[in-house]
Amino acid sequence: MTTAQLLIDELRARHQTIAFCESLTAGLVSATLADVPGASDVLVGGLVTYSPELKTALADVPEELIEREGVVSAAVAREMARGARRVCGSDWAVALTGVAGPDAQDGVPPRTVWIGLAGPKWTASSQAAELLEPSVGQYALMPGAAVPVRVLSGQRNEVRRLAVEAALVGALKCVREQN
Repeated sequence: MTTAQLLIDELRARHQTIAFCESLTAGLVSATLADVPGASDVLVGGLVTYSPELKTALADVPEELIEREGVVSAAVAREMARGARRVCGSDWAVALTGVAGPDAQDGVPPRTVWIGLAGPKWTASSQAAELLEPSVGQYALMPGAAVPVRVLSGQRNEVRRLAVEAALVGALKCVREQN
């Protein structure tokens, strides 16, 4: 059974819904969930916010936060998820922001992806590479940083595919752990 099917089953059992706010995946997570029969029971919709301006306009991410933290950051991922949950009226929302590559963006190494999760009681964020098995990640050092960060492995489309799986895995884990 796929992660998407498991997530749908968990949400359906709890009578809960989910929405997405996607940047680097440009709707791929929503489409992956919608590929599964029964997705309409839980999927309410999503936002594709590829540009920083749309993150602000559609998901209510404060411009000041984007300027301070950068568009590819834990804080922006959390706010994207929080905004999507509010705008779409869902119980849960998942956001993805990252650099698929091949080049760095604003000093952020390629293959860096943040997943934001907003639920009924809390909002959090994780690096996509931390949500998946270690074999699909590697370490990269950001310019001026003393500590390397965990990034996904692969070329652009593989990074996007892995980001989708990380988003679904993260959402499934959170839905299962809620009390």
